[in-house]
Amino acid sequence: MRLRLRSTHPDATAAVGTLLAGLLAPGDVVVLSGPLGAGKTRLVQGVAAGLGIERRVTSPTFVLVRRHEAAIPLVHVDAYRLSDARDLLTLDDDVLDATVVTCVEWGDVVRDVLPDDRIECDVQVEGDDGDAPRGISIDLVGEGWAGREVELIERCGDLVRTTDGLELLEAREDA
Repeated sequence: MRLRLRSTHPDATAAVGTLLAGLLAPGDVVVLSGPLGAGKTRLVQGVAAGLGIERRVTSPTFVLVRRHEAAIPLVHVDAYRLSDARDLLTLDDDVLDATVVTCVEWGDVVRDVLPDDRIECDVQVEGDDGDAPRGISIDLVGEGWAGREVELIERCGDLVRTTDGLELLEAREDA
């Protein structure tokens, strides 16, 4: 299943993360890819807000892993500096644990060790300057998402209708 959105404001990008948080359960993995400055961390901040995390969420670029406590804890990983996908599995016991939601920035680097069931979010800058719109592609990967696709599409439609700076470009169940 694939969704494609366009965000023209960082708050709209975060709203997409909050939308995803409403569908997440312990053990779910959100994989983020895209260039530096595209909005991967902003999307994770939205996931954190949707999970009820009130403290500030920043990129774990230098520490690689940060855990944020909530009813469903969030483990936020930055895989940018990992040289081998297997290194992800040695970072922290909480990474990919069945009791947390794991968000992995630069997830394309570690795709080989990620679970078959995951959400893949690709965030791209649609222009040459930092204020350019962001294209956000969301793919539900694996059979574990069966049954949640319809809810995601419905919630996405509601979000687009109520959020300035967000446009739905495509919603396909057969991606």
